[in-house]
Amino acid sequence: MSNIVGIDLGTSTSEIAIFKEGKPFVIPNHLGEYITPSAVGISDDGRIIVGKEARDQLLLKPDDTVIEVKRLMGSDTVVSMRGKQYTPQEISSFILKYLLDCAHKYLNEDIDSAVITVPAYFSDVQRRATVEAGKLAGIKVERIINEPTSAMLDYGIEHMEECQNVLVYDLGGGTLDVTVLEMFRGVLDIKASSGNNRLGGKDFDQCLMDYLLKRFSAQYEVDVSEDKRALVRLKEAVEKCKIALSEQEEYHLVLPFFFNVQGNPVSLEETVSREIFESLIKELIDSTIKQINMALTDACIDITDIDLILLVGGSTRIPYVRSFLEKSLGNPPKSLVDSDLAVVRGASIQAGILNNQLSAEEDILITDVCPYTLGTSVLDYFGGFPVSDAYDVIIPRNVTIPIVKEKIYGTVVDNQTQVEIDVYQGEYKKASYNNFLGKFFLKGIPSAPAFQEKICITFSYDVNGILQVEGKIVSTGEKANLVIETTNAEMLDEIETEGWEKATNARKYKAIIKKAERMLKKGEAQDYVLEMESLIRKIKVALVQDEKSEIIEEIKEELQEIIYELMEEMNV
Repeated sequence: MSNIVGIDLGTSTSEIAIFKEGKPFVIPNHLGEYITPSAVGISDDGRIIVGKEARDQLLLKPDDTVIEVKRLMGSDTVVSMRGKQYTPQEISSFILKYLLDCAHKYLNEDIDSAVITVPAYFSDVQRRATVEAGKLAGIKVERIINEPTSAMLDYGIEHMEECQNVLVYDLGGGTLDVTVLEMFRGVLDIKASSGNNRLGGKDFDQCLMDYLLKRFSAQYEVDVSEDKRALVRLKEAVEKCKIALSEQEEYHLVLPFFFNVQGNPVSLEETVSREIFESLIKELIDSTIKQINMALTDACIDITDIDLILLVGGSTRIPYVRSFLEKSLGNPPKSLVDSDLAVVRGASIQAGILNNQLSAEEDILITDVCPYTLGTSVLDYFGGFPVSDAYDVIIPRNVTIPIVKEKIYGTVVDNQTQVEIDVYQGEYKKASYNNFLGKFFLKGIPSAPAFQEKICITFSYDVNGILQVEGKIVSTGEKANLVIETTNAEMLDEIETEGWEKATNARKYKAIIKKAERMLKKGEAQDYVLEMESLIRKIKVALVQDEKSEIIEEIKEELQEIIYELMEEMNV
């Protein structure tokens, strides 16, 4: 029987575990520690180093050390060490190799397969990048499992007879996941997931760093932003400060010889209270109510029906996180699993299931969901007017996986012999505003009048959260498949536009936004529906991001022209 390990490949730290003798067992690294920093570097003698050794050299060699690479997974960003460029997958593979080597030496057995955890809100591209990292590390990734689901396996294995609705609030070093599920006598039925792949403990660290740098710069009239070593020292200090403030009311932070001011070394010294820290991160934590409400809504479960709010992830140790959840949800959250190790323990349980050490029929069974909406771009009609770049949903978010869905479309012009099938992931009505996953051509369509030849598009979303797409000409059976190049797909950041009216220049653009929204609501936009929706969003995003007024004016003029044209057609 082969060994399948569970791996939590985290933003800040990573862990490895195995299921043996009926329970999960976390494997220590070469230093005898269960938690390994997700840091990779190059040593003086040119070796790739991982974990504490890499983290320890970050201060002296920031250009030869990489941390928090998880946030780059699925993008085409590259990082450099010693003048050589590496993809995020390669950096992640070094972490995986280190963990696997630790397991090999501890167990004295070869490891060739793994279950790897990812945030529930990881995209298809990010999941594929994680699988690629596993391949580069020399292992077969048997399963990609969502982190909240994994944590629930760790909880559920000890509470097999319980029947309750659970909300898992997983806030780690770099990502947030909110998952709603039902437990019923060994069955974990995931109802819905929502999240933010750009929110976690690292963002809280940054808030505190910005605060301290602003005070230091104001006091000495200097700019520290280009001094990498000073920033690394401060980053390490604020991490310690953040952790300490979870247990005490204030923390005295001292960095001797922090920066040279007019040729003299000056120290950074501040007393940070818990109240100050909470004021800096309050808005970020409060914003997570959106993900909570979305998960509850998609799950069709009222907060009053939630029996347990389960905390997962190191950042849930922050007192304000707990008080926010209790105040917002009216139910005190509970830490019933190890915040740092629950995810990797759950991954090892999933490995045990795959290795037939546990039975889905007799022990524990999980169902999961697709957290994103998946679809394709089509020519649609609004008010009788043809509109291109419309987004047609094939797999809606939060449906149980694995799932296969298909839709039938028609050709749009006479004698059309091929179609381009574009695949997107996201929630916007305008296809191109969503994350583009890839495209392929289906050729050989028999010549015929428009709409006569039919095309069947099939989306298959598997238990690893990975998408396969097929196009088929119904009349001939001719097929084509989509291959997504994960290394070239850049995921767009979801930019929150709620609260745009509070932006600095919002008052200047409020009238045109409201007018355009009224026209959309009344059905007066005709074939400009998607264009108007896109321009409205562009203005709101520009306001939220405090873009230059010239940029916003250009978007406003474009929207104004459409409104004028529509008003002329209506003879207003």
